[in-house]
Amino acid sequence: MINLKFFEYFTLLIGLYMAWNIGANDVANAVSTSVGSKALTLKKAVIIAGIFEFCGAYFLGGNVSRTIQAGIINPEVFAKDINIFIFGMLSALLATSLWLNLATYFKLPVSTTHAIIGAVLGFGAIIGGMHSVHWLFVLLIASSWLITPLVSGFIAYFIFTLLQRKILFALSPVEATKRFIPVLVFFVFAIFTMILIFGKSALNLNLSFQLSLFIAICVGIIFAIVAYILLRNFKVTSCPVVYHHPKELFSLEKAKKHLLRTHLTSKGETKDKTKTLLEEVDVLIEKHREKTKYSEQTSEYFKVEKAFGFLQIISLCLVAFAHGTNDVANAVGPVAAVVQTIATQKVGFANVIPYWILLLGAFGIVIGLATWGWRVVETIGHKITTLTPTRGFSAEFGAAITILLASKFGLPISTTHALVGGILGVGLAKGISALNLRTLRDIVLSWAITIPSCAIISIIIFYILKLIFY
Repeated sequence: MINLKFFEYFTLLIGLYMAWNIGANDVANAVSTSVGSKALTLKKAVIIAGIFEFCGAYFLGGNVSRTIQAGIINPEVFAKDINIFIFGMLSALLATSLWLNLATYFKLPVSTTHAIIGAVLGFGAIIGGMHSVHWLFVLLIASSWLITPLVSGFIAYFIFTLLQRKILFALSPVEATKRFIPVLVFFVFAIFTMILIFGKSALNLNLSFQLSLFIAICVGIIFAIVAYILLRNFKVTSCPVVYHHPKELFSLEKAKKHLLRTHLTSKGETKDKTKTLLEEVDVLIEKHREKTKYSEQTSEYFKVEKAFGFLQIISLCLVAFAHGTNDVANAVGPVAAVVQTIATQKVGFANVIPYWILLLGAFGIVIGLATWGWRVVETIGHKITTLTPTRGFSAEFGAAITILLASKFGLPISTTHALVGGILGVGLAKGISALNLRTLRDIVLSWAITIPSCAIISIIIFYILKLIFY
């Protein structure tokens, strides 16, 4: 008979290690765009995210979904022997922790949820056989690797392009910002409210879609009114005249497309003349690009980006809070299951997490973010594409909408995949050359091997534990 008290303390220690890794890798996603766009320094972003992660994890992280514990493997598999169940949950926690630790060392953002699912899949398949795995659910998770970044990237691309046309390319960007930001504030608060209260959400209120939508709209309207009041005194001081406005560059690029189409379909003299015109337009575009870099440094554009910097701070708080409420379960859910099993001497899944275990998970997440989170922040915030507050906001907003849509349809997706997809979208809005394709290749590869790698590591650890203690 194994020493259950020893395994209880050992599980708590591994759970703390797991929470530390979640903070170092997964929470960094919420911080990265704000740091990469220079809306906040790393220190300030870590402090703000740490506070809201802790509050979300401790106060609202107790409503844990049974998906990780019972949605991947047939639950009857675990009921045969509590020792095997304890070894399995320990293996899953330790395998996930080690994988996250390795990914963070190489500065790669991976999905904590997918990692723990892969680990549970590994030891569960060994105990109950391949037939005990819910393969349709696993296939659905795997498909999200492609669907999530594409949806998030498309939405972020659309939002940033809209911001360019309505604000950045407007004749008076500050006046356009004053009109447009209250609308954006409305959508930001409405969408994040929906994420928190609708469906399989952190608050677990089990409200209907209609009631959730009504509450979200009310919250959005309140904060939009506050934003409108605050922006009344948002003015430009000593703004220099801009002779090369971004809108001119935009028009020149459109003209180039039309000339190129004409050149490709025409013959003779027309073809020769359009070739000459294309060369002249190319020269003009390059000149305007250089001059536009100056115009983007004028006080108007500084003020616009500063306004979006405040929006990013708000979205950072909301994303961190929502992340804490949901993803703390990846660390403390299996811990609570083991503690409950040891206490009752019967295999059991924890529906409600004790607050002292939530405190352990919240503490570990904050410490992980503060001590090692900078590694993943560096990759997402700086190495995929250049971020400004407008681009960072578009990426976060695209990710938020994707998460909400997934919640509506009950799809298991990763916050990491959604955010990286959003950053990819705003990078594409500037052109494929604005993206670091090598970094993207490494990130996608790490996503693809997360579930099988965690499954294999979990199986190895399971057999080691079984060999030593059983």
